[in-house]
This record gives sequence, C-alpha cells and structure tokens, in this order.
Amino acid sequence: MVRGAFTAQRTSRLLTRRSTLGLLAAATILPSRAFAHVAPPRNEIRDSLAKRFTDLGTSGTFVGYKVEDYLIVASDKDRSGEGKLPASTFKIPNSLIALETGVVTDPDKDVFAWDGVKRPIEAWNKDHTLRSAIAVSAVPVYQEIARRIGQERMQKYVEEFDYGNRDIGGGIDQFWLTGNLRIDPVEQIDFVDRLRRRALPIGKRSQDLVCDILPVTKVGDSIIRAKSGLLGAERGEPSLGWMVGWAEKGEAHTVFALNMDCKEPRLIGERMPLTQACLTEIGAI
Repeated sequence: MVRGAFTAQRTSRLLTRRSTLGLLAAATILPSRAFAHVAPPRNEIRDSLAKRFTDLGTSGTFVGYKVEDYLIVASDKDRSGEGKLPASTFKIPNSLIALETGVVTDPDKDVFAWDGVKRPIEAWNKDHTLRSAIAVSAVPVYQEIARRIGQERMQKYVEEFDYGNRDIGGGIDQFWLTGNLRIDPVEQIDFVDRLRRRALPIGKRSQDLVCDILPVTKVGDSIIRAKSGLLGAERGEPSLGWMVGWAEKGEAHTVFALNMDCKEPRLIGERMPLTQACLTEIGAI
C-alpha cells in the first residue's frame, strides 16, 4: 500500500546535484541551464516493506531506485534519511580509491599478507587479494589499504565522491567502523548508482574493476551485485547490518540500500534474504 512520498525538503535536497539518481543521463541531452526543469523521480512509501522488518522482530529501512521507471520506493521516510556508520559497505569506495591511487594495481595479483593475528572470523586469517578480501569482507585488509592510502588522499576522494557526511575523523583505519563517517540509505543509492553508471570522478578502469569484484548473487534470471556491512563484526559485537548494491533483471536496473538492527545473531543472516524479498516485492528481481 502506498502511504505517501518523501518530504519535499528531503527530495529537493537530493535532486540538486547533477549526479543524483540517473539525472546525469537526462542532463546530457539538455542544456545545463535547463537542468533545473528536469522532473524529479517519482517516489512512494510502502507500508508492506516496513512490515517485513517488524515481522522479523527488528527495525530497519529499505530504499530502491528503479532506474528505468524513474521511481524511488522506500519502506519509510524517516530512517531512510538517517545517517549511519557505513561499516563494510565502505569497502566499495575504499577499493575504488585503492585502485585509483595505485595502492592496488591488480585486484587479482596484488597480495596482502596475513599479519598472523588470529581473529574470530576464520576467513580473515589468510593472505588476500582485493577480490578475495571483498568477498569475505576482510576488515584487516581494508584497514591496511586505508593506512596506505593515507589521511590526505582518503579525504580528497571521499569529498570528490560526495560520500555521506565526508567526515573521516576517528582514525584512518577506523572512521567507517567506529569514527565520524555517516551515510544514509538514499545517499548510498546515489553513490552506488554513480558507480553503476561509471559516473564517479575517477578513471573508468577503477570503476570497472570494482564493479567486477563486487559479490554477485543470482536469483532466477536476475543478478544482484551487492556489498554487505555489519557494525561490530570485527569485535564480535554486531549491532547494525547493511546491504547495498543494484539488481539487474534483463535490461532493467534497480539500485538499493537496506539497513537493519542486527543485535541478535539470527538477524545477521537475514540481510540478503530480506533484501531479495524487498526487491521481489517492487518487481526488481
């Protein structure tokens, strides 16, 4: 059931940048001075999406952007606009910056040696390439990548990406886990959609490679390219789960972001099934 739309103020703010939610494609056809007259995407709130979280006994939000339909569908208008720590979804921009700066030259050949420290997630206790590290969401590898990128270059690219609140305070290898960085689901969609369209202000090769190494889930004739995130995973104290990416069904694309409270272990494994259920409901897969 459709309950309403995002607030006008929220929608207006999100649609002021040329890059937001596919508007770049429209802008390329029109003179830049005419861009302000491009109609914004339609948007709606569906209570049935919100009910999926309560049925699981948790709180959360889902936002999907159906590119070809020019339609934003969300479970709510409040949490969808609340900034949260991105956790391991930041591995997407971290990978892009690593490739663009040359910290990683080949996602399949450059090896990050295990430091020998035993961690609770066994898959982290081994050498990794960028591809294998993103597949198992190896936090220690990406912390080392961030240290090699360094504060100055990291800040530069986070600002150029217009990623969340762009605040990387709290430690170069902690700011996306326990520091100051915050991003909301709609901002996640904006960022991921620009990556999908290869519209980020970096080289196409870096974007192609990151799209290629993103974990893939096949559902029937559809493909989901997505990165998960779990706050507190590295400490064994999970609290918030993310799933962001896009679904491909034939020629149709839907960019999405989900976050949910994961304070009980049983909820950690529900992130992808719930994402799939939401995508199915809106006809994305």
